[in-house]
Amino acid sequence: MSESIRVFKVRGVYHYRYRLDGRRRQRTTRERGLRKAQSIADDAYAQAVARSRGEEPEPTLGALAALWIEVHSRTMSEDRIGTMETFARLHIQTLADLTLRELTTERVEEARALYLQDHARSSANTWLGCLGALVRWAIRRRMIRQVPWQVRELKVHRKAKPILPTGKASLWMCTVGEMTEDDPGLGFAIRLMIGLGLRVSEALSSRWEWLDLERKTYTPSLTKGFEAWPRPVPDWLMDRLRPAAQLTGPMIPIRPGHPITEARVAYLMAKANRATGVLHITPHRLRGTYATWLSEMGVPIQDIQRALGHKDPRTTMRYLAVDMRRVAMAQIAIGDWLQMAGRETGELAPANPHES
Repeated sequence: MSESIRVFKVRGVYHYRYRLDGRRRQRTTRERGLRKAQSIADDAYAQAVARSRGEEPEPTLGALAALWIEVHSRTMSEDRIGTMETFARLHIQTLADLTLRELTTERVEEARALYLQDHARSSANTWLGCLGALVRWAIRRRMIRQVPWQVRELKVHRKAKPILPTGKASLWMCTVGEMTEDDPGLGFAIRLMIGLGLRVSEALSSRWEWLDLERKTYTPSLTKGFEAWPRPVPDWLMDRLRPAAQLTGPMIPIRPGHPITEARVAYLMAKANRATGVLHITPHRLRGTYATWLSEMGVPIQDIQRALGHKDPRTTMRYLAVDMRRVAMAQIAIGDWLQMAGRETGELAPANPHES
């Protein structure tokens, strides 16, 4: 118990009293046990000291997660809020009742080890990222002064990034069209995604007033990064948009009682994958396919960054799949240069053992 606070009993119930900034404060703990009363008194005094310094009281991790969700629920995406809600509800049981400064390196590593028993290493990194996001926000709110642990992310084996093969792209799109004859809005959304590199949320929120028919550009204005950058519309997509164009209103036609959601788009793409023998093309990898195609056509990374609506080029680079065919072609060209350099300097080229 702090020396600056006194705990005493009144009619069987413990109260506490302390003096801070020249003022005396007294409250009841509503407890009849001394140990519990001392803990309540110490917490109350620590919170009062924090407020006097212009800081917010230090909460438990569970309370911090609930406060984070409440504050950010109207400013962040549903996916981000859902991730944090799942993290707070299911994955911090051993840490939820600890205050932030009690989140030591040892305790965080033990909690992560427990999480790893049922989850992949990449998922454990997401778990650590959520925990770090909460504590960094607490630092900005002046609830705590520094991150109380030092835990590094786990190394994860990288997997190949699937892209839609160019040889099957037409078949895949035709299959999508056949599967969405009764619900053309689904197919329309996927065409916007593959033609403009839109996120699913951007395709589903697309509007006619953002389409410039004269300049052949589309400017999504409900984006993840809150930017509004015009993007060129290819002729094949413009031919589909022009006959249906309106002055205002949503682009995606919706059947009554059948709202188009991100889950339905992903489910349809999975069906098209199975029907055409294409592997693992998700909405995210369809966007990665668009970025990779642009790169293969020689578009610089900074232009691809703008086309995808990224603020950091490193994010764009993570979308791109590596094409080793270009490396092989470059190796052939380098070999030709070396052969020419050898002839110009008078050096003999290596003899071909198969020549007679």
